[in-house]
Amino acid sequence: MFEVFAATPENMGPADIGAHGARAEAMGFDGLQVPDAVHDGLLLAALALNATTKLLVGTGVLVAFPRSPMTVAVASWDLQKMSGGRFELGLGTQVKANIEQRYSARWDSPVPQLREYVQSVKAIFHCFQSGERLQFEGEHYQFTRLQPFFNPGPIDHPDIPVFCGAVGPDMTRMVARVADGMITHPTNTPPEYIREVCLPRLRAGFERDGRDPAEFRLMLGPLAATGKDEATVAAEREKQRSLLGFLFSTPAYWPSLELFGWQDKGRQLLEMTRSGNWQGMAELVSDEMLDKFVPSGSYDTIAGVYKTRFAGLAGRITFPMPADPADDKLTAAAIARLKD
Repeated sequence: MFEVFAATPENMGPADIGAHGARAEAMGFDGLQVPDAVHDGLLLAALALNATTKLLVGTGVLVAFPRSPMTVAVASWDLQKMSGGRFELGLGTQVKANIEQRYSARWDSPVPQLREYVQSVKAIFHCFQSGERLQFEGEHYQFTRLQPFFNPGPIDHPDIPVFCGAVGPDMTRMVARVADGMITHPTNTPPEYIREVCLPRLRAGFERDGRDPAEFRLMLGPLAATGKDEATVAAEREKQRSLLGFLFSTPAYWPSLELFGWQDKGRQLLEMTRSGNWQGMAELVSDEMLDKFVPSGSYDTIAGVYKTRFAGLAGRITFPMPADPADDKLTAAAIARLKD
């Protein structure tokens, strides 16, 4: 039913990602998403691809604006060649404060800027493969020079899928027009939100360019709470409660709260960040909110929970890797049920 991608903890570094990918492959995952937060996403992808033979590996998502599309295209081309066609490029904007203050990079008009970013990366890929002159001239990016010396040349699998993360309406419609797929933010994965908000926006983008929706892949990345028994599931739910408290302190992620009438929660959480009350934020996330945003169940039941929530909405999902390798067999059985 689903293609199942393993999630990767954002604090996992280069020393551990190879073993993480090998475990994911052994458990039967179709792919692995690597983050770009604490560590470099392209480096993590390279190490995961090098440690596996069948697993798809994608960045979920690479922060685009601090990086030149040319450097990302070169790295992606190398990863695709070394892996025999198993790399997928996921791109995202992050938020303005991080781009300007954490990366000291330019935040202009994020929707047209990311659109040109995707278009320019694809133009560079075409130049690498065909040897034709590089000629991309947009408002935000211009690429008009690539001497043969710097062109890495054609590869066997040149069609590198480009996914984008998207939250807002304009970004979602744009991604439907130019990307090969979209990765949902964890706060945007309740089935009601996908059905009532996300899919109509995607359809509007498809219709604008006369695009076949079958060419597009939607990946859902829910926060999940699962484990071998009820106690483990309960502990995982508390971890996700804390994470949701942090995530919903960001106004960009409030639309899904507003859908359920919980917009006041977002404002309260934002005020807590301003006062430095980080420890108390989880207390504002109710059990009802957890039930909406976090599919929960043991390894024996979680596949049924996923299917009930997401069947017919998307073909790809992410699923957490167990912290304890002793649970790998139980996870493998859950993955098999998700794929069936």
